[in-house]
Amino acid sequence: MNPRRAIYPGSFDPITLGHVDVARRAARLFDEVIVAVYQGQEKPGALFTPDERMSLARQVLDQAPEGNIRVDSFSGLTVDYARSQDAGVIVRGLRAVSDFEYEFKLAHMNAHLAPGIEVVCLMTSSGHSFISSSLIREVAALGGDIDGLVPWPVAEALREKLAVRGLMSDRLEHGR
Repeated sequence: MNPRRAIYPGSFDPITLGHVDVARRAARLFDEVIVAVYQGQEKPGALFTPDERMSLARQVLDQAPEGNIRVDSFSGLTVDYARSQDAGVIVRGLRAVSDFEYEFKLAHMNAHLAPGIEVVCLMTSSGHSFISSSLIREVAALGGDIDGLVPWPVAEALREKLAVRGLMSDRLEHGR
């Protein structure tokens, strides 16, 4: 495994400025960072399709000045994907203490499954520590301001997606 190649896996539904922060900081530590969008079983409340999440991540990260971030997708075990990419590191972001217990268990399971792959946790910058994709989806759905929490293309995609869903649910309620 290449210890200078890292994957940063997640569902990224949608990708937030916190995700971008972790990806860009990882890109300064490793020769290559692969932002790996999970394409497996959808989480409850998922808003974007896997293809839409890939497209948004590419729109945002292809412009990153570090120049060593690429976006890919995977399904199955993260460690199997890491092996397929010859990545020696899995990057995970920590927002708050509440994330630590889950990430701790996940890191130990990954170490059991793939002892040669290291897990590196990066703390999200303090300005992004409260941001989560699920919270962004909820705030956006309720008409709240998400500017400054997600990249501009993501904010636009959220507004469009929610407008279409609102129009569709309005039509269903009124029998049109």
